[in-house]
Amino acid sequence: MKKRVGLLYGGKSAEHEVSLSTAHAVTQALNFEKYEIHPIYITQEGEWKKGPMLEGPTETTEQLQLSDGTDNPNDISGFLPAEAGQSLEVIIPLLHGPNGEDGTVQGMLEVMNLPYVGNGVLASAAGMDKVVMKQLFEIAGLKQTPYVYFIRQDWQKNQSFWVNKVAAELKWPVFVKPANLGSSVGISKADNEQELVAAVEEALKFDRKIVVEEGVTAREIEIGVLGNDIPECSVAGEIKPLKAFYDYEAKYKDGNTAMIIPAELDEDVYAELVAAAKKAFKILDCSGLVRADFFVTASNEILINEVNTLPGFTPYSMFPLLWENTGLPYPELIERLIALAIERYEEKQLLQVKID
Repeated sequence: MKKRVGLLYGGKSAEHEVSLSTAHAVTQALNFEKYEIHPIYITQEGEWKKGPMLEGPTETTEQLQLSDGTDNPNDISGFLPAEAGQSLEVIIPLLHGPNGEDGTVQGMLEVMNLPYVGNGVLASAAGMDKVVMKQLFEIAGLKQTPYVYFIRQDWQKNQSFWVNKVAAELKWPVFVKPANLGSSVGISKADNEQELVAAVEEALKFDRKIVVEEGVTAREIEIGVLGNDIPECSVAGEIKPLKAFYDYEAKYKDGNTAMIIPAELDEDVYAELVAAAKKAFKILDCSGLVRADFFVTASNEILINEVNTLPGFTPYSMFPLLWENTGLPYPELIERLIALAIERYEEKQLLQVKID
């Protein structure tokens, strides 16, 4: 019997196009002899469209932008239990950014009691909010770069205070980021106060909470983490942007980035990175998959930058490439994630919900 898999993608997010690319790549790699693939597309306006079962890999991302669907654009009946033997058995959420990677969809799937690939509500929400993430890293004793954060209202009430605070507490250059977004959307580098103001205004287009981080001269090293309660780590990879920093254009459009896998690291440095990646995975209570991103300075000091609870997932993205170089090819990686999703779901079903 084929396992019925719901593929959830698109989303009301600035990372909508990234999600489509991910979904297309996954359909190319899934074994249609083992799985029935049921596409569920969320438009950028937030409308849900459930398409017919896929008969094979899609050739383009356009095929995944379903033009028809249910009469009700917010009908999510595709998730609900149907006739015996027809309900979806596992969901693969491929929603990058807010309204998908931030715990919202994960909460819905928990309430529906459906197995799903990847991190749960807490890990997804904490991993999306860079400020909460950093605060948890502090509790875990993980070293990171100095930062300042504030919300839109703070900035609008007293802009000069926050400009002065950043100038006093951080060293130039700084990086200004929306707290709740990924794929480097809305991120700018600022070398002075004037550029800081412009960078904050840009970031506020995407989120009400802003984080400003002190720049650091260091190598950018990333590690893939896979598992539930006993996580495993991939080889390390190094990002070498050929421009100021690893922004959205460099990641997805102009190719101005080199990825070196495996990264050239001393064994003890790699071991320290693995320990830090697992510690970050556990402090956020992650499950399934995480990409842990670090800075490694010339003196081999390790600073954690962030973790991504739904990293880029095309065959050419860093996370799958890390596992490919660790001995786990892309199709097998997807199957491993489905198995981990079912494992976590079955463990939850053991919990007692009635009081004797």
